[in-house]
Amino acid sequence: MSRLVEQIKQAVAAFVGCKTTPALIGGLALAAHQVVRATRDVDFLADADDADRLHEILLSLGYRCVHRSEDAANYLREDEGLDLLYAHRPTARRLLADAEERFTAMGPLRVISAEGLIGFKLQALVNNPSRTRDFDDIRALLRVQRGRLNMVEVQEYFALFDRKEMLDELLAEIANDKA
Repeated sequence: MSRLVEQIKQAVAAFVGCKTTPALIGGLALAAHQVVRATRDVDFLADADDADRLHEILLSLGYRCVHRSEDAANYLREDEGLDLLYAHRPTARRLLADAEERFTAMGPLRVISAEGLIGFKLQALVNNPSRTRDFDDIRALLRVQRGRLNMVEVQEYFALFDRKEMLDELLAEIANDKA
């Protein structure tokens, strides 16, 4: 874990000067919302306007770019992965702007909301239905954050991706766990 912590601290320090400081998303962001699972890489949501700057920063830190598009980029440095998802659309930009700084085991980090994390994991699942880990993460967030989530926002994400029935099934499953 200490290598991962150092990787994150180095990246966050290098992000100073970005239009908007990137926010943690993905598997590590789950921990900030009381869901713990293993992950191998670090995922950040970054402002699309900072894409070129971030690319240069990561190259200067010894990463090599594995993939880069308008929407995302993947970097590797030895066995350390760092992925960027670029906020273009209004919802993603709002989620990035609203990310709160949290004190984590990795130091202070901006972390996307639990609702936003559910939305991004749902999008990943819709784009690739074989990503069952994302489905499990959504279930875990709904279970652990029950009563604290803005369910109107969560429902909007499921409606956006035409997965309202999936949400209803997950909520029924969680209600049965409680009973």
